[in-house]
Amino acid sequence: MYDVVIIGAGVSGSASARELSRYKVNACVIEKAEDVCSGTSKANSGIVHAGFDAPVGSLMAQLNVKGNEMMEELSKELDFPFKKNGSLVICLSKDDMPKLQELYDRGRKNGVKDLKILSKEDVLKLEPNINEEVYAALYAPTGGIVCPFGLNIALAENANTNGVEFKFNTEAKDIEKIDDGFIIKTNNGDIKTKYIVNAAGVYADKFHNMVSENKINITARKGEYCLLDKTAGCHVSKTIFSLPGKMGKGVLVSPTTHGNLIVGPTSTDIADKEGLNTTRDGLDTILEKSSINVKNIPMRQVITSFAGLRAHEDNHFIIKELEDVKGFIDCAGIESPGLTSAPAIGIMVADILKEKLSLEKNPDFVGIRRGILDPNTLNIEERNQLIKEQPAYGNIICRCEMITEGEIIDAIRRPLGAKSLDGVKRRTRAGMGRCQAGFCSPKTMEILERELKLSMFDITKCGGKSNIVVGVIKDSI
Repeated sequence: MYDVVIIGAGVSGSASARELSRYKVNACVIEKAEDVCSGTSKANSGIVHAGFDAPVGSLMAQLNVKGNEMMEELSKELDFPFKKNGSLVICLSKDDMPKLQELYDRGRKNGVKDLKILSKEDVLKLEPNINEEVYAALYAPTGGIVCPFGLNIALAENANTNGVEFKFNTEAKDIEKIDDGFIIKTNNGDIKTKYIVNAAGVYADKFHNMVSENKINITARKGEYCLLDKTAGCHVSKTIFSLPGKMGKGVLVSPTTHGNLIVGPTSTDIADKEGLNTTRDGLDTILEKSSINVKNIPMRQVITSFAGLRAHEDNHFIIKELEDVKGFIDCAGIESPGLTSAPAIGIMVADILKEKLSLEKNPDFVGIRRGILDPNTLNIEERNQLIKEQPAYGNIICRCEMITEGEIIDAIRRPLGAKSLDGVKRRTRAGMGRCQAGFCSPKTMEILERELKLSMFDITKCGGKSNIVVGVIKDSI
């Protein structure tokens, strides 16, 4: 029997696992997909919010600000991309100044540091591509951008290195309460545990409602995005927000940690919790709304569009042990600013379990993790020496992103390593460039085949039935 089973290997579940690994505990994360970061956490804006938007005094506000304050140091400890680039909320009319002032006042009450309201002249000096009709803007220097894959994978790898077990392709089907804990019925057999952490994203209500009389409802709120080529990455240097509305923070324009430009999201509540399709209407909305605040966005340089789902539950986080089901801890309704809040969410969940289980500190805990070596960070002498010692680092596989065979091998061999094309992509960016994997996929598949000792027929895009090779042309002629 496990002490703790966490359902979901997204950023909240992985952060909880990492913080829990600081203690002596028999813990496991179960994930229905073939990899971490395969649900809500894989498709979002990658924004580290300052914390001025959440209601004053709310758990969301507290965890947002705390997570923001933790992110820079955590990025150094766990070696994932993060940049404190700052954010601007654009006000286009004098009539909207009360709304901007309200955001400023709320941010100050939430503990956000160094907030300022800038004049039109100051805004255009910072960001020349802002709409020249701008009246003022709220400037938050503590806002930032992060690689969502990098954060999620780093947390999970570090948790695993410190003793937390991960079971992939393991879907929880039902939960039975027993005297000393729970039995989680999965497609791979029953799992017994004393405590459950429900970090299942848009499916968190499903597991909550299996055990509790007090029902919750998670709505899948779809957001569509456009990602632009790196040649457009400097169009703005800060994250540009609209004044928030009832459906959220609106369409943003922001650089990414890897030098692209991201535009989006839309905000549409949908019934299908797997509904990740993009739509013509959604992309038209992005184009229309993004141009309100930022002029001359080079949308002809879009290299891909995608959609993600947010787990909406009445605009608040639910992180607590259920009153009517002792041992079951919800980590539900984690929508924006969930990515920012994740490090603080992990601490909160671990603190609950520490008290309940009377956990002792893990004397062998290692809080440092090194990411995949990027040869582009080396000088020419260091890189030549690396290639001399490990020739795979001299073999370019992804020409758009200049990703080498050595990096892909590292991505596969490291803790919780990649097992699919998307797994390699999220860890190395091979396939994320201008051609969107048009050239590098066959070579990446050959490396996966060799390293995992699989048949080419078993290599998938993202696990499950997403096989790439389905037959041999010669055999069908």
